Amino acid sequence: MKNVGLLIVLLLFFSSCKEDNEIESEISKIDVEVTIERFDLAFANAQPKELPKLKADFPFLFSEQINDSIWVDRMTDSLQQELASEVKATFSNFDQEQEAIESLFQHLKYYDKTFTVPRVITVTSDVDYRNKTIVTDTIVLISLDTYLGTEHHFYEGIQKFLTQNMKRSQMVSDLASNYSDHYIFQDSPKTLLDDMVYSGKQLYFKDKMIPFASDAEKIGYTEAQMDWAAANESEIWRYFIERELLFSTDNTLASRFIADAPFSKFYLELDSESPGRIGQYVGWQIVRAYMKNNDVTLMEMLQKNADEIFNNSKFKPRK
Repeated sequence: MKNVGLLIVLLLFFSSCKEDNEIESEISKIDVEVTIERFDLAFANAQPKELPKLKADFPFLFSEQINDSIWVDRMTDSLQQELASEVKATFSNFDQEQEAIESLFQHLKYYDKTFTVPRVITVTSDVDYRNKTIVTDTIVLISLDTYLGTEHHFYEGIQKFLTQNMKRSQMVSDLASNYSDHYIFQDSPKTLLDDMVYSGKQLYFKDKMIPFASDAEKIGYTEAQMDWAAANESEIWRYFIERELLFSTDNTLASRFIADAPFSKFYLELDSESPGRIGQYVGWQIVRAYMKNNDVTLMEMLQKNADEIFNNSKFKPRK
């Protein structure tokens, strides 16, 4: 009987892999053309007399409240020039990023037939790491100075748990996060479970939109942090259940287990070993279990409330 059960599991696994491969083959044929508009280079190389043309080409990047003299000063500012030089050196070749963005757009087009390719514009933002990428229906902005590498000297003074994701490999993952918010519906969060499932939806969205990215890149962990989360999944789950945290409305739980942080706050000795945002990781596994055990589409799942997903997920943490 054990051999029969194993055979069934293997057949289901290979059937799922075959289906995924067929979908990916179909997606790869979707015609998507992406032109990367390097505003960062255009501004860095421009002379003050060329400012009117820049404003005409990129009007949404120039606030009417800011006098032209401010922009002219930025053109000649030594710090801005150094910033531009570092960005140019790091991103002298943008082929790999363009390929990843095109693949993301192909996947978006496959799952949402109404999706239209936006303008993709690279900028510098004085290292505004809270807004590394911005997405609207028609425009995508990418702040290249927030992807110069985890150890870049511009990032001195920024906490390491943030700088670990200020590298070019995280760019498409950040874009996918932005796009996920456009598709996810969920009632305003009241409980820890609400926050966990919302994060889980974001990460499962990445499973489908950027399958070429590693799980570590999707969630923004190091491989060691991913290994820790997987190895301790059962203990983390037991902690949440025994302390009745899932349905708690304690508003401090989000900062302990969902928000960016150097580590998750169990208030135990293992805290310093744990990665931050562990609630996001667990929410991801819940949503994965739900999609495995229910016949629903990606877009249908993104519209469902947290309780419905959790109750029908049949989630069991790995041991």
